[in-house]
Amino acid sequence: MTESGFQDLEQSILQRLEKGLDKRLTYHNLQHTKDVVKQAVRIAGEEGISNEKQLLLLRIAALYHDIGFLDTYKGHELRSCEILMDDFSNGTLGIKELESIKGMIMATRIPQSPANLLEEIICDADLDYLGREDFPPISQHLMKEFLEYGIIKTEQEWDPIQIAFFEKHQYFTKSSQINRQPGKLRHLQILKDSQGKASQNRDRK
Repeated sequence: MTESGFQDLEQSILQRLEKGLDKRLTYHNLQHTKDVVKQAVRIAGEEGISNEKQLLLLRIAALYHDIGFLDTYKGHELRSCEILMDDFSNGTLGIKELESIKGMIMATRIPQSPANLLEEIICDADLDYLGREDFPPISQHLMKEFLEYGIIKTEQEWDPIQIAFFEKHQYFTKSSQINRQPGKLRHLQILKDSQGKASQNRDRK
């Protein structure tokens, strides 16, 4: 696939997401997919990936990693792989290339399970925001989505869930460990401090 071919594919996928995603997906939305593509390319550069074929497969995986949300919430990664295979049934990519992309998509499933550097890169790109300055608003978007889909019942459940997630999560690439882990630890401490104050307030009552 040429660069212009990828750009055509990207435009097509982003249009499908924009038109087809449920508006209740305030986190797993078009902006998230764009961000993951952007961060994956950045991290790949920092990790020294210069092979054009590898970069192409990574970008395609980032584009498709959440496309399964068009049809389902639970198990969306598997559905993303099915849509990928349908879209490339024309033989544009070989079986090994498609298997590589599917591996990257499935690696993003929580808990993340990357088996190689490309899978580590997309996993870190998918959760890049945990260590960024825009973590607070993005976190609120995810909380709203969880409330809309009944994954949590009240806002009070959110911070404990986030703290537990932070404590289990790890960045895999050296660049994300350097660039995002410090910010993630700061956000975790803020969450813990907030949770502690909330607990004290409840005790006073």
